Amino acid sequence: MSTARSSRPCIEPPKEGSELDEALRRAFWTSLHRQPLPALQALAVAARAIGTLYRQIAEAHEGPGGCNCGWEPDPDSDLIALEANLAAALLKPPESDLAHMTMLGRA
Repeated sequence: MSTARSSRPCIEPPKEGSELDEALRRAFWTSLHRQPLPALQALAVAARAIGTLYRQIAEAHEGPGGCNCGWEPDPDSDLIALEANLAAALLKPPESDLAHMTMLGRA
């Protein structure tokens, strides 16, 4: 790995309902259809995957060869932010407007 910092900063975080959000949802449900797990166990696996992803991203931002976007990983405060986002998602009422619902197929 090069010791020079990357000149390309991180991409802006995706907006809710974005391609990343949809890809994660699809991957989760596809995995469950292939190998069924109890719901809480499947969510625990997903949480561990997010933790691993966080660690990899944090490592990519450390040292002289890291990303130069300005983000400095802070596991304590970052965990608080991740927990707050999880809580907000749990408390958010489901979308009832058809215009905002995810299309599942074609007629």
